[in-house]
Amino acid sequence: MLVLGSLALSYFVYTSEQTEAAWSRPFRLGLDLSGGTHLVYRADVTEVPAGDIAESMAALKEVIERRINIFGVSEPIIQVESSGLGDGASNKLIVELPGVTDVEEALAVISKTPLLEFKVEGVDEAALARSLAASVSADSNASTTMISLASMYQDSGLTGKYLKRAQVIFPPPAAGTAPTGPTVLVEFTPDGAELFATITRDNIGKTVGIFLDGELVSAPVVQEEITAGEAQITGNFTVDEAKTLVRDLNLGALPVPIELDSTQTIGPSLGADVLDAGLRAGLIGFIVLALFMILWYRLPGLVAVLSLTVYVVIMLAIFKLIPVTLTAAGIAGFILSIGIAVDANVLIFERLKEEMKRGRSIPEAVKEGFARAWLSIRDSNLSGILSAIVLFWFGTSLIKGFALVLLIGIIVSMFTAITVTRTLLLALGVKHKGRVSTFLFSNGFTK
Repeated sequence: MLVLGSLALSYFVYTSEQTEAAWSRPFRLGLDLSGGTHLVYRADVTEVPAGDIAESMAALKEVIERRINIFGVSEPIIQVESSGLGDGASNKLIVELPGVTDVEEALAVISKTPLLEFKVEGVDEAALARSLAASVSADSNASTTMISLASMYQDSGLTGKYLKRAQVIFPPPAAGTAPTGPTVLVEFTPDGAELFATITRDNIGKTVGIFLDGELVSAPVVQEEITAGEAQITGNFTVDEAKTLVRDLNLGALPVPIELDSTQTIGPSLGADVLDAGLRAGLIGFIVLALFMILWYRLPGLVAVLSLTVYVVIMLAIFKLIPVTLTAAGIAGFILSIGIAVDANVLIFERLKEEMKRGRSIPEAVKEGFARAWLSIRDSNLSGILSAIVLFWFGTSLIKGFALVLLIGIIVSMFTAITVTRTLLLALGVKHKGRVSTFLFSNGFTK
């Protein structure tokens, strides 16, 4: 164990030397500590089959993650929340953007992506009913016409979630015709290409409507089955408009429409107050714990405090090197893991005291005490590790932060309690029992 611990410590030091840049980085703080924006979107899945809702929401989450990562937000938290059954079911997308306090900027990043849909010619009775109802109260012929056009097409199932990439092209003009403007060429994924081939095969001679955000931009007539997995969008775009559309499509076309449900902004000052309170609580707890260990366990207690200091340093280094996003729940897990590390030291020192009562020398008592305490420490920490894994696997984002820090803390605490504490006790060089050594290695209020 000592050899393994020394190798682990040497590797850690080596890794730290190779990543000096990581030490200069600030700690990565979560939304509740650094401030930021909390957005809740409601997804419209009324047109999605019940069996495909989960897949569509997962695709929506992936698209939003891609856009936010390109935007440069560190450690965004994006999760899907589903509640209710049947017609009353609600599907929401929760987005947390640490460090982004400009709500308008955040909304522009997420909501700008166009909804891309391919629909086939045919009357959609439900859409037609809605268009007739809307035409009664419509204020302009344009809006009524747009709704009526949408009702003339049926959903084909081919949407932006099947999009692989988009690019601007300039098709050569036909003989005797004027040059055409820019065209957007979209390429589908293998599943999308197969679906597009089926759509074109079954609708030869009919039009396929290409809709962006519910507005018809192109309606080409299908001449033959298209198996290449590509389609062209010709919407009388300017060059800038075509480039903007391609950029937005490549950043991810939303598979389902979303509507902003609520927003919340956490200011940096509030996050700083939470961080200060957490750090103050951790520092006070560490000082009280250190005083208790020294007063009750004397010299081994002092060694335990030094071991805990090493533990704290290693944990803070890991937080920077991975890096780990610290939240208030994560700090709570960190403080709890310190208590677990102390628990291991308490088991060791109690075993050490028992061995000394049996007449063993201090070095023998240290070795035997660690050997006998190891089984209890191993089993208790293993149960804690399993609990942390379960919490991380099934928990929400808040629980996952707590579970991750707790898991790392338990593993590091086993190293510091078994290796660092044992090494420091043996390095003291106390071999013979006398009045002073017996007093230093006793505990409580005994002499």
